[in-house]
Amino acid sequence: MGKGQELGLQLRQWIATGSVSLDNPQALANRLIDALGAEESLRGPVRDLATQPLLLRVLQLQGGPQRSAVTALSQYLAGIYAPRVLAELLDLLEACSGVAPSRPAGDSLATDAAPAISGRLPWLQSLRPLGPGLALAAASAPVLFWAGGELDQWFFDPWRWGSGAVLVVALALLQALALGPLRALRRRWPLTLEASGDPRRAWCWITAPWIHAANREALLNLVMLAIVLGASSLPLASLLLRYTLTALATTAPAVLIARRAQVLRHWDGASGPIAALIALASALSLLHWKAHPFVVGPVEIPAWVLLVIFGAVQLGWQLPRHDSQDSSSPRARLWSSPWCWGTVLGTVWALVTRAQELARGLGWLG
Repeated sequence: MGKGQELGLQLRQWIATGSVSLDNPQALANRLIDALGAEESLRGPVRDLATQPLLLRVLQLQGGPQRSAVTALSQYLAGIYAPRVLAELLDLLEACSGVAPSRPAGDSLATDAAPAISGRLPWLQSLRPLGPGLALAAASAPVLFWAGGELDQWFFDPWRWGSGAVLVVALALLQALALGPLRALRRRWPLTLEASGDPRRAWCWITAPWIHAANREALLNLVMLAIVLGASSLPLASLLLRYTLTALATTAPAVLIARRAQVLRHWDGASGPIAALIALASALSLLHWKAHPFVVGPVEIPAWVLLVIFGAVQLGWQLPRHDSQDSSSPRARLWSSPWCWGTVLGTVWALVTRAQELARGLGWLG
């Protein structure tokens, strides 16, 4: 029996007898270090594992959620530790939870190249578990593009519905159903930290932009979408394609940051695409030195007004902890929000657009 398995079984016994409190991760870490004995090489990794919020979830949850938490935690550890240390930590995790974690192909002892690769390409290692979800979400975009074109041709175009109105009504209808007959949507459709790297729940990457777990955020985003897309002349197919891809482009880096910083949160709704549109209009207003307002009936709302209002509200929502077990920094919580990445994406998009305009003016582009 290895030291990791021994510690895991000991931890399982402590939990069963109630002799250790899961509310104090530091005390749990100290007790595991005491039980570790003379194994100096494992002291730091064991302390790190014991203070991970995901470990507490593993020990508190059961069934599918527990398996998802084990998967997320094992993937996090695999991106940090060398194979021999990783094997001991995974043994500890399996022994204390009773769930076998996923292990790297060709297990730890086969090669010494893995830690070097992991050290040189940590972001590539972190992206690998997200692959199925990212691929599925990207593949869904052309499907929605086709469906939007068909719906526009057969239903909405004859009724003279604008694409922005269709999107707002669709999101409002889904939110209303989630409050009544389909309450499970608010629990199952958002993308959680545990589900982000679980291939069995890769479909959450598709559903997340279409539901809001918080009703107040749903209301704000529906109002914002009605303002920024109310006068849109885009066909429904193009709007759905852009909405889906922008949601993916703003969610993926947010999830990546959250997984590395262990930010306990979920991702849902339209905040990323809305932030990108507002930031795009605001940055273009500054670069062109003229207003790019959003028109709502007789009212023209400057883009910077929406930037300030939406940004202030989002800061109030994103900076506080979303989970009592979250020990991440405010900076990590900010960068793990689609709103933050939407603002970055919209600003970059505006800079590229302005650079293309200047290049055409100088004759650099045909």
